[in-house]
Amino acid sequence: MNLRPTIDFLLNDWLDTAALSQRERFADHSRDTFDAVLDTCERIAREKYAPFNRLVDVQEPHFDGEKVILPQATHDASRAYAESGMLSAAQDYEMGGMQLPYSVEAAANAFFACASVSIGSGMLTTGNANLLMTHGTTVQKEVFAKNEFAGRWSGTMCLSEPQAGSSLSDVTTRAVPDGEGYASDPLGERYRLKGNKMWISSGEHELTENIIHLVLAKIPDADGKLVPGTRGISLFIVPKKMVNTDGTLTGTRNDVALAGLNHKLGWRGTTNTLLNFGEGKFPVGQDGPYGKGAGAVGYLVGQPGKGLQCMFHMMNEARIGVGIAATMLGMAGYYASLDYARNRPQGRPLGAGGKDATKPQVAIIEHADVKRMLLAQKSYCEGALALELYCARLVDEHHTAGGDAANDARLLLEVLTPIAKSWPSEWCLEANSLAIQIHGGYGYTRDFPVEQYWRDNRLNMIHEGTHGIQATDLLGRKVLMEEGRGLTLLAARMTATMKRAYRVAALAEHADALGAALKQVAVATQKAWATGDPTEALANAVPYMQAFGHTVLAWIWLDVALKALEGDADRSNAATQGRIGATRFFFHYELPKIGAWLAVVETRDTTCAAFPQDAF
Repeated sequence: MNLRPTIDFLLNDWLDTAALSQRERFADHSRDTFDAVLDTCERIAREKYAPFNRLVDVQEPHFDGEKVILPQATHDASRAYAESGMLSAAQDYEMGGMQLPYSVEAAANAFFACASVSIGSGMLTTGNANLLMTHGTTVQKEVFAKNEFAGRWSGTMCLSEPQAGSSLSDVTTRAVPDGEGYASDPLGERYRLKGNKMWISSGEHELTENIIHLVLAKIPDADGKLVPGTRGISLFIVPKKMVNTDGTLTGTRNDVALAGLNHKLGWRGTTNTLLNFGEGKFPVGQDGPYGKGAGAVGYLVGQPGKGLQCMFHMMNEARIGVGIAATMLGMAGYYASLDYARNRPQGRPLGAGGKDATKPQVAIIEHADVKRMLLAQKSYCEGALALELYCARLVDEHHTAGGDAANDARLLLEVLTPIAKSWPSEWCLEANSLAIQIHGGYGYTRDFPVEQYWRDNRLNMIHEGTHGIQATDLLGRKVLMEEGRGLTLLAARMTATMKRAYRVAALAEHADALGAALKQVAVATQKAWATGDPTEALANAVPYMQAFGHTVLAWIWLDVALKALEGDADRSNAATQGRIGATRFFFHYELPKIGAWLAVVETRDTTCAAFPQDAF
């Protein structure tokens, strides 16, 4: 199957991305330049990524005692991606960028995720550099960010610790000033770090000359104690290899050591590491506060104690990236199972003569239940792709629209980011499960790719914040922030879509259903917080998020269907029939689920919260 027509429709017909070229930042661009970028990325994904997806799954990264070994195909793909310019696609010309809209960058990256998410692209490196562009000093931007954008160096984010996981309040990595003159280093205030970080993607490899770690750590107080909670967290640049202010390497290894590789269910082509900072394996320069040359050298980013606020810049960007990865894994499975269903003969049609074994078999796509599973996948994956590109377009609005439009986009992004991460990671994973089901017994063998797509995608419900974390963020913070204005803005956009849909006979019933769902969500939000007790309100945050997400996706599909009919009112085009059919499926089969989810939210049901652990 060909992903390009779907991306072209969403990007150009639905979101009208070409209109962005009227803004000063994108004045050098047009539909032609956007298409050229998509063409290039589609070709690289087809030639350098897709053929090696199985290879990197079975040839996992391994440590030979000195370095991490990856297949040559990974090196080739990484080099091709960097040479494409995609690492700095949205950056200023002065930083070596193309000043592309983020929506075009996101669409282009979808090709790589669909071809082989396991090989990886540049999500963490770009996110790392983008954070430094916002919170770093001029020197940090020039030395670290610029080299990351060029593909010479790569980047990571180091948050979790073995004993803390997602509980960042409990991180124990320490950072202390690195002796006299620590504050005068041109690369930033210099500290020595000691601690351990876990689940660090791309934490050790030989794909680039250097690896730039962004590390959360706490600066002890005057008594040598760590400040409790997140307010004591600071952010540091910790390079794998020490660098000069002109961007050259000093030839000295920083005190960052690989403690082990995590062997994962999926994404096996990407290294996932446990890193030790400051254990003394690679002593650096003069005596450090932890002993002779010990302690990893780190450079402060932003203000002390404000590290988590800085890191959220990267985390939110990564959450949209995870959403795209989850979406495209679901899409890859959908395409594979659709191809299989069209070519696998089995059974006869139901009805008269259906049991006549002398009649020829039909392809399994002729069976209603197989169509059900294919329609579910189509509605989940194409709907999720539309959501992700819509969020990417909001990023462009936030950065370039100016005035109230930019602020509205910011607020809408705040509300939608937990959905953009969580919804595809749950429902496009379900699409992968349905793809296996369509293949039958072949689906769980390695003769077909769908079992790998499921394994790869299962990680995305955990990547960049679990479902529980996203749900708590949504119900506990995002729908309440700024007196609920973000939720009000979202409801207004849904209402505008409904008003347009009422004028189209084929979509009027869906507009009614969306309106009812929106009211249910509003009532549930109010009732969840009726007592003001967070324990009661958040006990069923995940069902709330599931219902909220389904309502958002119903709106997305209704808006997409309107645009499809606008260009093809008589539905002569198979693509239009597909979009209208997927919309109908979602409204008939999926949206009704929200009633059960919101029921426990509205009543603040305590079944889960109050269940005694001994009773398990």
